[in-house]
Amino acid sequence: MKIEFLKQKRNGNELMKIVISGFYGLGNTGDEAILDAMIDNLRSSLDDPDLTVFSLSPDETATKHSVTSIYRGWRHDFKKKVRALREADLLLSGGGGLLQDTYPTRIIFGPLPYYLLIVLLAKLCGTKVMFFSQGVGPVTSTYGKLLMKLFGNLPDFITVRDDYSKNYLQELGVTRPETVVTSDIVFAYRGQEDRSCIESLPIEENQSIVGISVRPWFGETSYQKEMAVLVDRLIKERGVTPVFIPMEGEHDAAVSRQIQALMEHGEQTFVLGSDFTPNQYLQFMKECSAVIGMRLHSLIFATLASVPYAGISYDKKVESLAKRTGMWEYSTTLDDFTAEDLYPNVLQLLDDRERLVATLDVERQLLRDAALENLALMKKHFV
Repeated sequence: MKIEFLKQKRNGNELMKIVISGFYGLGNTGDEAILDAMIDNLRSSLDDPDLTVFSLSPDETATKHSVTSIYRGWRHDFKKKVRALREADLLLSGGGGLLQDTYPTRIIFGPLPYYLLIVLLAKLCGTKVMFFSQGVGPVTSTYGKLLMKLFGNLPDFITVRDDYSKNYLQELGVTRPETVVTSDIVFAYRGQEDRSCIESLPIEENQSIVGISVRPWFGETSYQKEMAVLVDRLIKERGVTPVFIPMEGEHDAAVSRQIQALMEHGEQTFVLGSDFTPNQYLQFMKECSAVIGMRLHSLIFATLASVPYAGISYDKKVESLAKRTGMWEYSTTLDDFTAEDLYPNVLQLLDDRERLVATLDVERQLLRDAALENLALMKKHFV
């Protein structure tokens, strides 16, 4: 017996109604850039779509994007979420790495249960679902794998941002919806010139800036000592100006300050303010000679700015991007990261910058085309 709430179908003359579900309204620059790119490209691809976003900060999201926004948590506004899904033509779940159980997962709490139950709720409401530009994994718990097998097959269509995610879905038993590899929707981000970040720092125009993105990682601190040694050496031997870029607000800013405190020359480094917009951080990347980054979207921003980078991969998604852009030979995993090993890689980024910029220019356009394919496939299947 098919279970669904009574749902009136859209008249052909009505605006397409889309609900967007993701990690929004929590101050993560990467996820806010995803939402920026999704909304911007949906509006340029469709005729004035009616957009609703599930967000932890609905008032802020609504004001910023001129959309309807509903509190995303289960404890509040449940009826509003049901109503929005019943009235919607499509739920877009994504983009970003939503389908993972790295963080504590219990019954309905944790990223994986939340996003899959939103999908289930949409299907019960008779609404079509698309996993949009998703990153998948890791899913290691028995419960997480069961959830994926039960609910991961519910969407009507799936796009993922890399081959690793597609293969991971197959390993988890998600086989029924067609799955197409595209790229992260942020590669379709259309930024605007903004010098707020660089003008917030006492930096002269002729200084060589190295952008650094670090993040907390389950109490791991050994990499902070290695990063302190690496950055000190770059200051002493190459005279660079290191600038820490907090991609997730105070979480990243606090780690950045901890590394500064471990350094011999920490006073010669800067930490950008944690309240800049995704576009402002992206525009700052263009001021950098090179980037050393843990956060995936710091490296996506570097690619968008055609800035060579050394990634420090704490997750397969970072490694996948670095390989796709030709930057993996300059990168490393978090487990293998040492200042001694990464230092010559960063020097190569700086010394061979002109050639690497040309390489990234090509890769950036290919990734942009792949990101726009998310929209083309959505229109093909649902409009």
